[in-house]
Amino acid sequence: MKKIVILQTSMVSFDTFNPLFREIIPEAQISNLVDEDLLDTLNRNRGITPSIIQRLAQYCVAAEAAGADLIFSQCSSTREGIECARKMTRIPLVMVDDGMTEKAVALGTRIGVAATAAATLKPTAAALAQVAARAGKTVEIKTYLADGALDVLMKEKNREKHDRLVLDLLKQAERENDVIVLAQGSMVTLEPYLPEIAIPVLTSPRLGVEKARRVLFERAAA
Repeated sequence: MKKIVILQTSMVSFDTFNPLFREIIPEAQISNLVDEDLLDTLNRNRGITPSIIQRLAQYCVAAEAAGADLIFSQCSSTREGIECARKMTRIPLVMVDDGMTEKAVALGTRIGVAATAAATLKPTAAALAQVAARAGKTVEIKTYLADGALDVLMKEKNREKHDRLVLDLLKQAERENDVIVLAQGSMVTLEPYLPEIAIPVLTSPRLGVEKARRVLFERAAA
């Protein structure tokens, strides 16, 4: 049986990703490594820091030593740390937004990135630019921040208020883009409202896990 380790920066997403992995990759054993301080540190610094990169790399090395066949990073803000960890490990490392960014670039040239945490905007935009460059495609990327919405979700535990704050932002972004990506897995709660938006709005969890399945079994077949 294949073994997958999910790196989690918040328990908010725990019940989103574990059922998805059981559904999409039932052949794999799933383990979780949760460090909520990573997200707190990311948000305090409005981005990644050397200490976060070091911790992520250590987690990835430890996961590989424990027998993981693939590591999945649930937090899009960890991308720079995961890229460093790739140089220290031999197994695949998949970011939560890898599948989403690939689909977004395929769908349009004007791409909006919506987030509730400022730390996720830059890495998600960078990931889109990298995917576009690999595809030989020119894209225009605009970022949108629903400031305060993350605190509403994490501290007030008010999903409905969080979703409405983000939805207002998406209605602004739909006028300026061909497709919108939601930069955080926690924003998947907006899916019931997305038919209100006239352009495609992509969420990362399912697309990310589907990408992990492809990577895992393509490697096994190689």
